[in-house]
Amino acid sequence: SPKSFQPNGASKEALQCEIEELKQKDLALDQEIAQLLSEGYSLEELDKHISLLHEYNEIKDAGQMLLGKLAVIRGVTTKQLYPEYDLELSD
Repeated sequence: SPKSFQPNGASKEALQCEIEELKQKDLALDQEIAQLLSEGYSLEELDKHISLLHEYNEIKDAGQMLLGKLAVIRGVTTKQLYPEYDLELSD
């Protein structure tokens, strides 16, 4: 029968380190949420902003994909298309 995967010491330490980093991020996010709530934001409002950010990122990803396909068709880099569409590299 196949043996179950046993991570070596280094992998185990790396996972423990990653878990600790995630705990720290979770704590920082909880503190940020508490700060926003103390400034008068509601959880519903924060959820709406998060939802809108996800939607924006999905639309941006689709636009990047289309620019990439257009660049391939034209035989240019995506970067070369930015001025044509009045885009900044930071967009």
